[in-house]
Amino acid sequence: MKRADFELIRQHAMKCRPEEACGLIAGEDLPDGSRNIRKVYILTNIDHTNEHFTIDPKEQLAAIKDMRAAGLKPLGNWHSHPESPSRPSEEDKRLANDSRASYLILSLMDEDAPVLNAFHIESVDGEKNVRKEELEFTD
Repeated sequence: MKRADFELIRQHAMKCRPEEACGLIAGEDLPDGSRNIRKVYILTNIDHTNEHFTIDPKEQLAAIKDMRAAGLKPLGNWHSHPESPSRPSEEDKRLANDSRASYLILSLMDEDAPVLNAFHIESVDGEKNVRKEELEFTD
């Protein structure tokens, strides 16, 4: 992920506080199994709450159309946790229904040192398994 995209997410999330901010990520799957996040989409949380998010469906459709036009693949979503750590909440796990998606969570608990982590969440035998994904920043 480009450091500039991280900064875009951070700035938007700070502006949306105390509500959760959200959006999508797009890019490509690489032959070594890693992912290259090439574009970040800043979308509206229509729930306007600090406990969960729902992406505006019209904005989501427009983002998917833009991804297709640019030859990018939807890789997952991102959202902020204004008051809690960068890890999936029980609600995040419950709502994670795409085992191919990466879920990025930005914690703003310490606004001077925001933390962004990526996770893979999938159902196994009725339980949600969470695995942290490596996230590297490039210039």
